[in-house]
Amino acid sequence: DSFKIVADILATTDKQLLRKTQWQISAWKNAFINADQAKAQADEELTHAAAKVYQLYQQTLKAYQAVDFDDLIKLPVELFEQHEDALNKWQRKLQYLLIDEYQDTNACQYKLVKMLTGVRGQFTAVGDDDQAIYGWRGADVENLRQLTTDFSRLKVVKLEQNYRSTVRILRAANQVISNNPKLFEKKLWSDLGTGDLIQVSATMSEEHEAESVVMKLQAHKFEHRTKFLDYAILYRGNHQARIFEQQLRNQKIPYTISGGQSFFDKAEIKDLVSYLRLVANEDDDPAFIRAATTPKKGIGNTTLERLGEYASAHKISLFAAAFEGDFQREIGNKQLDDLLNFCQYIQKIQTRAVRDPASEVLNDLLNTIQYEAFLYDSEEPRAAESKWANVQEFIAWLTRKGESSTEFGNETEDKNLLELTQMVSLISMLEGREDGEPDAVKLSTLHAA
Repeated sequence: DSFKIVADILATTDKQLLRKTQWQISAWKNAFINADQAKAQADEELTHAAAKVYQLYQQTLKAYQAVDFDDLIKLPVELFEQHEDALNKWQRKLQYLLIDEYQDTNACQYKLVKMLTGVRGQFTAVGDDDQAIYGWRGADVENLRQLTTDFSRLKVVKLEQNYRSTVRILRAANQVISNNPKLFEKKLWSDLGTGDLIQVSATMSEEHEAESVVMKLQAHKFEHRTKFLDYAILYRGNHQARIFEQQLRNQKIPYTISGGQSFFDKAEIKDLVSYLRLVANEDDDPAFIRAATTPKKGIGNTTLERLGEYASAHKISLFAAAFEGDFQREIGNKQLDDLLNFCQYIQKIQTRAVRDPASEVLNDLLNTIQYEAFLYDSEEPRAAESKWANVQEFIAWLTRKGESSTEFGNETEDKNLLELTQMVSLISMLEGREDGEPDAVKLSTLHAA
């Protein structure tokens, strides 16, 4: 969602530019630099442009009554700096802290740790300087070294026994990192035996690499009469999975992706689900904001911000606030018309949801909001085509779920859209539809494995 806001502000599909801008905003936040300060400090064209986006980005978050992941650290730090009573309360409440992946913390996160631990310093930080690979996004491995300075009673416990790998794997790993600068000297060891020889294959390209891996997998399976689920392909980042997927599909080999994005977590599915959630529950404010702004309907950030302030002050939902006379007198006619058109359309869908076939209502919804055109206007053609196909698949799935069937000898009636919407809250559970573990090759990042 953060990426989408930046994309809307820049009005571009250039993912490299969008990521750079997003990372720059994140870096500013973690350095406690606000949008005005960023603008004043910008010394080149790219950072100056990013500072303008930062300002609009913050305005959008405020209008959406939202915060991003960086704010979840930055805002508590600022709160504790300004309100000592709040800091004292949380220091008393959180008597012990456990911080994992400590080598990936940045300055802002370390500041929060020091604030919460206070003078007691009762915490456990688990980290490995040899795994510090996120410096490009603000992580500072020096936070590990700083612990020994800031906490004089710090006790270092080395976890050197490895329970996953054989001796050969660890011997190779130790050799690879032997020349790394060391904050804490350590030597990994294992009692799982020597293990098989490590094989290194040189290939001409990533396509050749994937083809070679899949051919070796097939040969080994044939020779040893094993199952596909006995094999895994591990890689560093999710972007490397695509080429292996292509080769596996070419050879008609089943596979599953561990740690990949759920179908129901895709942005285009969440867009459609936001309408369903709002139809089922007018008090669902996050669904209201997403549906009201995707695609754009003339409901601007200023309108949403004022609507949010009114709803918060009167302790009512955003949907209910839109129909309040006092609020309607606060905004201009054009803004009010756009807002009411949206709300009244949701009410129209609510009426149809209990009466008309679910697929008919959903397809009319997509046509009315011109969602397909929105995808092609905001994405590269191939990405838009893929996303639109996902939307169609989702509607087909909902339609199948709504059709009548025979259960225990009894004929069940078709489910209407409201009844189907009640299933959406359980949608994340639908990923595990298979009974037991499928006979398929596992694809996974090393981290997820």
